[in-house]
Amino acid sequence: MGTQQDLADTVTAVVGLAKAMANELARHNIRVNTVHPTGVNTPMGTGLGALYSLLASDPNLGPIYMNALAVDPIEPRDVSNAVLFLASDEARYVTGLEFTVDAGCTIR
Repeated sequence: MGTQQDLADTVTAVVGLAKAMANELARHNIRVNTVHPTGVNTPMGTGLGALYSLLASDPNLGPIYMNALAVDPIEPRDVSNAVLFLASDEARYVTGLEFTVDAGCTIR
């Protein structure tokens, strides 16, 4: 099982690759963006029970995993709506974006 650092490294690599591809493909009018959700109410999200014991062992970690908006996990529809927006004509000039659908988690 990977560590939190592994996850951070992977996300950083994906974002870097997406930005490089956005630059490379822009001349062909191809847009490349990434979507970064907070916890999503899916079977994968319910398997995070070990997170609770980790938070109990170190109270300083709690704010890292809390959403600023009063919602625990978001719904899958919230993420798919963001993807639909990025695929729509309304986002025709959006490329190289890190689109956070995170209920304010990353502003803490």
